[in-house]
Amino acid sequence: MPEIIQNRQELMARIKERSSLDNPEVFNAVLEIMSNIRSNGDKALREYTARFDGVLIDDFIVCRDEIDDAYRNIDSELLEIIREASLNIRRYHEKQLLESWSYNEGKGIRLGQKITPVNKAGVYVPGGTAPLISSVLMNVIPAKTAGVKEITVCTPPLKDGSIDAPRIVAACEAGADIIVKAGGAQAIFAMAFGTKTVPKVDIITGPGNIYVANAKKLAFGYCGIDMIAGPSEILIIADESADPTMVAADMLGQAEHDSLAAAVLIAFSPEFAGKVNFELEKQLSDLPRRRIAGESISGFGSIYIAKDINDAIETANEIAPEHLELLVADPRAYEQDVENAGAIFIGMYSPEPLGDYWAGPNHTLPTGGTAAFYSPLGVYNFQKRTSIIEYSREDLMKAAPKICRFARAEELEAHARAIEIRFGGKKDE
Repeated sequence: MPEIIQNRQELMARIKERSSLDNPEVFNAVLEIMSNIRSNGDKALREYTARFDGVLIDDFIVCRDEIDDAYRNIDSELLEIIREASLNIRRYHEKQLLESWSYNEGKGIRLGQKITPVNKAGVYVPGGTAPLISSVLMNVIPAKTAGVKEITVCTPPLKDGSIDAPRIVAACEAGADIIVKAGGAQAIFAMAFGTKTVPKVDIITGPGNIYVANAKKLAFGYCGIDMIAGPSEILIIADESADPTMVAADMLGQAEHDSLAAAVLIAFSPEFAGKVNFELEKQLSDLPRRRIAGESISGFGSIYIAKDINDAIETANEIAPEHLELLVADPRAYEQDVENAGAIFIGMYSPEPLGDYWAGPNHTLPTGGTAAFYSPLGVYNFQKRTSIIEYSREDLMKAAPKICRFARAEELEAHARAIEIRFGGKKDE
């Protein structure tokens, strides 16, 4: 069960014990995959798929017949749920759309910003221990909403070389153009560099394991990425008004993701902490993924006993969690005090899975404390901002002496001359 902690620094140290990208063995393995995919394209992709996924793929692209089969085979109730969730997600993300703007400074100066979508986006969707249908929607829909012309989804195949119906249908419902049967670091590099089969993309988004995270880190610069995501985490602030049964259920909901996931509770009394621990043990006993959840809870689960609500909020801001639940009396009163969190869940009827699947805000969130300086995935990740600068001859002439002086202060003579040549001589003398 989670360790009960009364010292904030001890809590921070425990949270930071989790895995990082600084694993030389993993990095070197990913570096080798990068070189091989870049040099050998589909041939290398086929070899890695056989080695890591245990299946030899002839054609990586999901064809029309496979899509039709997926729609025939998917459970009709699940299809309707996917469609309704897609509508919620799309409606929320449409509000994030950035628009071009400009303004005039007098008659001769126009300044502004032009917004354009990236041309091609790549989305990575893990297979792993659970098929993340929701990750398809959360990554493809913002790209489609932004106006991206071509969206490629890479996701690992099953042992028979297929992709399960829900992943295919979710990709199609969200607006993906190409679905590729490939996973792992090799899929990231296939999208980053392009192969004969897999298009090169401008940005790659989506979660993955430590190999995928390292691959995205190495791919950055050849294309854009959303973020380097680490193991998932939840921080719950719960006072005596909260139900220990609900608190335990929410902690286990995060713990079952991954043995490295962190479920942290900030409580205000050892008695309440004890009640949550009792519920954790009780609920864990019949959980289908109890081994993974149990390893997470025992390895990285923590209960911090805060002095008061201010101590709790300060601790939350220091941790900067991916998910933060406020299960306290009058939770809205503290919403504005939270500065660092990927997503804030307000009150007992806003549990974290609501955000995972249904409400609309993106569930691709900054982890490992990066919420202190990073934001959830959104439409803006797939939009570029380009500055617009337009001066008349008269306005440039007025500014020319100061621009030239500025350039020469930086010892960039050609910069100054690029201004002066427009007026037939030096303007700062």
